[in-house]
Amino acid sequence: MPSQQQLLEVIRIQGEIAKQGFNLAAVMQLVVEEIPALLDADGAVIELAEGDAMVYRAVSGMAAHELGLRLSIEHSLSGLCVRTGETLICTDTHDDPRVDRAACELLGLRSMVVVPLMHHDACVGVLKAMARQPDGFGGPAIYLLGLLSQAIAAAMFFATTYSQNDLYHLATHDPMTDLANRALFMERLRTLIEAHQQRRHSVAVLMIDMDGLKGVNDTHGHRAGDCIIQACAQRLASAVGERGLVARLGGDEFAAVLPQFSTIADLECITAVIHEAMEPPVVFEQLALPLAVSIGGALLPYDSTELDQLLALADERMYACKRERQRFRTRM
Repeated sequence: MPSQQQLLEVIRIQGEIAKQGFNLAAVMQLVVEEIPALLDADGAVIELAEGDAMVYRAVSGMAAHELGLRLSIEHSLSGLCVRTGETLICTDTHDDPRVDRAACELLGLRSMVVVPLMHHDACVGVLKAMARQPDGFGGPAIYLLGLLSQAIAAAMFFATTYSQNDLYHLATHDPMTDLANRALFMERLRTLIEAHQQRRHSVAVLMIDMDGLKGVNDTHGHRAGDCIIQACAQRLASAVGERGLVARLGGDEFAAVLPQFSTIADLECITAVIHEAMEPPVVFEQLALPLAVSIGGALLPYDSTELDQLLALADERMYACKRERQRFRTRM
């Protein structure tokens, strides 16, 4: 059985889950971030079954850079867990024919416990604890993961009483703006990078940061800040349109992934369109609030073919843009 301290930790985590309300993505991320310390694990993920794939929708620890990773539902331990609805244990991935060996080697994963996530009497995903060494988990870990899976299932139930499609939407979209969230953005970017490797498609990535949100919050309150976040989201979605996917990564951070954008001229064009869309002030309770963003971009394959490097370059260029815009405003 788990220790008394571990059981108290589960109660605390359940309390934190309750504070997240109907934000299913936040609930899932909270749970995977708590698991490594609770179980002395090296990482944790929540995978949801979507079509013929298991998709990483929340990640921590050794899996922290693999958000959006897709595994075959037919050829992975997670997929077997979904198909059987049973808790499964792998003591050593090197000797277990049920696992996706390539994914395990990518992560450096040697042992795991996979617990089903139930929603409306159907298994819709898994909660997985991971270890870098064989035989990383015993009975207490399995029991504790079962308790946490029940808490996630309850969050799923209260977040949606409808279909699995609603569950997917809640897990992949930002509740304030209804844009894609970080999980869906990363999945889409991974998919496009894989498509480039197979068919040489080009991709552009934009990192977009709002300018001056803190000042609005400090001066006019968070309701005003929420209003301009929502306005920014709507204008970004309108500016990008059918050309790509816009996501809210959190706070005042947004991103976009744009297939078939291959040149610096393409980036300059979409950047100009976005800046133009932000020019009109946002009206909030008879106040006219300014709205502006800083944008950085990176191109695949021109800048890199690696996901992490593309994101880092776009982020670096966005912050360089922000610094330049701040210097310009100081001079005026």
